[in-house]
Amino acid sequence: MSDFRQDFLHFALEQNVLKFGQFTTKAGRQSPYFFNAGLFNDGYSMLRLARFYARSIIASEVKFDMLFGPAYKGIILAAATAMMLAEQGINVPYAYNRKEAKDHGEGGILVGAPLQGKVLIIDDVISAGTSVRESVQIIQQFGASPAGVAIALDRMEKGNSHTSAVQEVQQQYQIPVIPIATLDNLLQMLESENSLAEYRQPVASYRQQYGV
Repeated sequence: MSDFRQDFLHFALEQNVLKFGQFTTKAGRQSPYFFNAGLFNDGYSMLRLARFYARSIIASEVKFDMLFGPAYKGIILAAATAMMLAEQGINVPYAYNRKEAKDHGEGGILVGAPLQGKVLIIDDVISAGTSVRESVQIIQQFGASPAGVAIALDRMEKGNSHTSAVQEVQQQYQIPVIPIATLDNLLQMLESENSLAEYRQPVASYRQQYGV
């Protein structure tokens, strides 16, 4: 496992973003772990998170011209990731959308740079894929094309069919989804950490039952 992916999962654990126990998902499943990226909610954790996004994007070698953050969670993620990419010598513009169009000032639904070229979407997770679909529509509406989607964690979990929401996005739009870490990475971490040994079997069983 690439070091930064393991570092990210340890960091998420330290920040209580990643937790182990018994949790009920939106789909009504009993999950042995929970990941809430909204708890990266101070300056230090956002700085670290954005650096992990930048590292995973660079490692993926995806080609892109700019970043797009879907409102609301994606706004800060896109801005912070743009700064961390710039720190690595990759200076690209970014934009985000408003939930409601503005009819005064600069107007419209977009804030930031004009959407053009290949646009990389930055979001926290892909659950139902709704945010991605809306983002792709906006990007294409302005004559640009989606380059991919960068997310924090891929749960690698079946949706309503035998594919996951991530796989559905990849298949529908023919673009890569770039997670900082995946459920498989999480299992690898549990295997290597004796202090987390009690969670190995529950997470492995969940992967066996619901994984793709």
